[in-house]
Amino acid sequence: MNTDQPVSHKAAAELYVGEVMHARMRPTTHRFQYRVMSLLIDLGRLDEADGQCALFGVNRRALYSFHERDHGPRDGSSLLAYAKSCASEHGVDLGGGRVLLLCYPRLLGYVFNPLSVYFCYRSDGTLALMIYEVRNTFGEIKPYVLPVGPGELTDAGLRQEQDKTFYVSPFIDMAMRYHFRVTPPDDNVRLRILETGADGPLLAATFFGRRRALTSRTLLAAFGSLPLVTLKIFGAIHWEALRLWVKGVRLVPRGGTTPSGTDTGLARNDSHAYISQR
Repeated sequence: MNTDQPVSHKAAAELYVGEVMHARMRPTTHRFQYRVMSLLIDLGRLDEADGQCALFGVNRRALYSFHERDHGPRDGSSLLAYAKSCASEHGVDLGGGRVLLLCYPRLLGYVFNPLSVYFCYRSDGTLALMIYEVRNTFGEIKPYVLPVGPGELTDAGLRQEQDKTFYVSPFIDMAMRYHFRVTPPDDNVRLRILETGADGPLLAATFFGRRRALTSRTLLAAFGSLPLVTLKIFGAIHWEALRLWVKGVRLVPRGGTTPSGTDTGLARNDSHAYISQR
């Protein structure tokens, strides 16, 4: 990957089909993997994406759909403006640069996104800022906004770090640090999050996807091979939690702050149902 070359995506929306893997290292080993389909959408070309194929809609009902109210402030306002505001607050001027969002689409009106990732580019096409938008099963949401610093983006990909300040799993302490490793979307996309604590690495979560055109044909194929993917993801979270509990992993109670007293940074409307359906 040449980090000096601008991002190149011709379509307003594309698909990435691949696999998610979670591996826990301690106090007991635990691993699972499943196939998923992600959507990459240009937040500045939503009208174009809406007309891209008959089975996909933007901010409206369709077999597969994308709704701005599922992300960011979750009030239906412009996500492009939201991302640019986040960038401005961190001293980054995106200018006329593109903002691409990688997330799961709604299927039959339902979606649950444990992680949505914004790739924010400058007008010259260079990657300037990342927003890692994390959700838990209590309907709460937390954006980690990380400008791309010197030396973080190389031919090997993007490497960033961030302290954990948001409760996600009842089996993981708050005193943790995230290590993000990302290959920005092209023919493939890769995400890896390594969660570490005082005793070393605890959990690795990865996604690898291959690009596919967003057409009615590819969506019908996905519907046949990955039916009810939202319920599959949500069900897998609870099933794997049960397996960890059976293995004797200690439960971590949910609170409103981190051990240091840092606010969890919940979105204003954190009472949203954990599976979006409206």
